Amino acid sequence: MINAAPKSFLITGANSGFGRAFAEAALAEGHNVAGAVRTEEARLAFEAFGPGRAHGVILDVADFGRVDAVVADVERAIGPIDVLVNNAGYGQEGILEESSLDELRRQFDVNVFGAVALMKAVLPRMRARRSGRIINVTSMGGFITMPGIAYYCGSKFALEGISEALAKETRHLGIRVTALAPGSFRTDWAGRSMVRSPRSITDYDSLFEPIRRAREEKSGRQVGDPEKAARVLLRIVEEEDPPVHLLLGNDAVDLVRAKVEELSEEIRKWEAVSRSTDFS
Repeated sequence: MINAAPKSFLITGANSGFGRAFAEAALAEGHNVAGAVRTEEARLAFEAFGPGRAHGVILDVADFGRVDAVVADVERAIGPIDVLVNNAGYGQEGILEESSLDELRRQFDVNVFGAVALMKAVLPRMRARRSGRIINVTSMGGFITMPGIAYYCGSKFALEGISEALAKETRHLGIRVTALAPGSFRTDWAGRSMVRSPRSITDYDSLFEPIRRAREEKSGRQVGDPEKAARVLLRIVEEEDPPVHLLLGNDAVDLVRAKVEELSEEIRKWEAVSRSTDFS
């Protein structure tokens, strides 16, 4: 158990997966939690997690015009938001050439613009209090890529960069920002929560079809434990100097470390060319 003064959390995507695990862990530690969900049924189910301390709110994070009003409602209901957890998101699977621009817009609306809208809504009050924690749930896909999830990885790369810049902008104001990057965890990301573009170009079959089958077969059997991730989150929000980027899972650590080594080698290989472009 983490011995900490009760805090008020706002967690998006709180009815399943990481969001539910985060909410249940925070409630178990005595915190107050507002959970953003998308339906009235989900709102009622969320409030049943912790009667009196679990406050459900209906919000599609891509409905940017409602974000400020929802945040104000939450603060009236449970007090100043100490911790924002931007967890809502989904995976868009599809070969880039086969995937529409509308699918790209929706992916960024939910995974990036929705998260930024929530951050902008809580920042004025956090800044006035000179305290606050923002946790943005990204992915190891914000560091590495694989064929078939270009839009998803692009959105998570973007949120990693935004998180890092915001951490630098707000540190002197007492606001700490952490991008939490899970590997493969036993959530429904690769199942119900994934949107799949239709296949149409046979040239990609040999590359992509084995990847799609492997992802579908692995869904529900991933090694990552969301409850353990939730315990890490509760630790992070109590740290005076939390990490700006935190990988979760052995696969995330191994794959991202390999990517860093590959990038370092590529920089070394092309360093002379890179350095040749300044004015002499």
